[in-house]
Amino acid sequence: MRFCVKCGKDLERTIGGLCTDCYLDGRKFTTLPHHVDLEVCAVCGEYYLGGKWAPSGRRKAAEDAAVEHLGALNGSRVKFVETFSEEQDPRTYLVKVISEMAVEDVEVEAEASTIVRIKNTVCKRCSRIQGSYYESILQVRSEERALDEDTMSEIVSMVTDYVDQQSKVNRQYFISKVEKMHGGVDFYLSSIALGRIMAKMVSDRYSGENKESAKLAGRTDDGQDMYRITYLVRLPEFKAGDVVVYNGRHYKLVRIFGTGGRLLSLKDFKEISIRRPDMPSLKVYRKRSELKDATVVSGGYPEIQILDPLSFSTVEIRVPEGEMIGETVKVTDIDGVLYYVP
Repeated sequence: MRFCVKCGKDLERTIGGLCTDCYLDGRKFTTLPHHVDLEVCAVCGEYYLGGKWAPSGRRKAAEDAAVEHLGALNGSRVKFVETFSEEQDPRTYLVKVISEMAVEDVEVEAEASTIVRIKNTVCKRCSRIQGSYYESILQVRSEERALDEDTMSEIVSMVTDYVDQQSKVNRQYFISKVEKMHGGVDFYLSSIALGRIMAKMVSDRYSGENKESAKLAGRTDDGQDMYRITYLVRLPEFKAGDVVVYNGRHYKLVRIFGTGGRLLSLKDFKEISIRRPDMPSLKVYRKRSELKDATVVSGGYPEIQILDPLSFSTVEIRVPEGEMIGETVKVTDIDGVLYYVP
């Protein structure tokens, strides 16, 4: 039989030589410092909690900061916490943390309070953005004289949307600057890895040629060389929707993807696949924007009658089975013969 060394009560078991009542009497199971400083970025508004920057409401961030600094008595385990806060001014909160704890097999409740002071700073990411920091440049150019405005806008949207989305997972991803210029567009990116990802994405989307070059930008504190990488993506002349020549035959370029593309024959409307290494052999015969609109005189399958957009004579052209024909259709001439372009 054991006994409590403080009150002398006989017991089957003790906690540190004491009965439960004596052990709990006046003992503090949790502690908090007098005050806790919570950093908030003055630019993006995120709070530094748990060793990382994250978005949060001000009151919740203050309560989370208090819980983060909560200390527990050795041998005890915090099972659940509940927080209550009182705003003393817009940047100061009095936070009370009530904890449910387990000590040996005894359930106890503990209470501790602290003052959370919110301090302005600038996070590393925002500091880099403000300083126009970049580690890589993505240059997008065209084999033509200049990148057309529609394609340029499409690429800018694709890159910025991707980086915005990924920055929610990786805060180190950002675009420092986008420069549109005669001939193309340049993206100044926060990391080499991001530049590599975006270069592959753009080149895959448009079946472009991808090159890279490195330039020494300085040295780290430990003497290691630092490089900036420039990724050049040169887009081919063709785009989806153009009429192209491949192996001496005319096709509509239906789709471009990372491993190649799909072509639709203008003579029999059969689709074929083309591998990425063979894509450079495509030659543009007629751009999508250069196709002519022809008025439909009568519809049917396998042929419809249209007005030749140049001579205004009635001619017949073949159309694919099941095609929905409107009042006008897109056509192109090949060796003096008009062909329907789906």
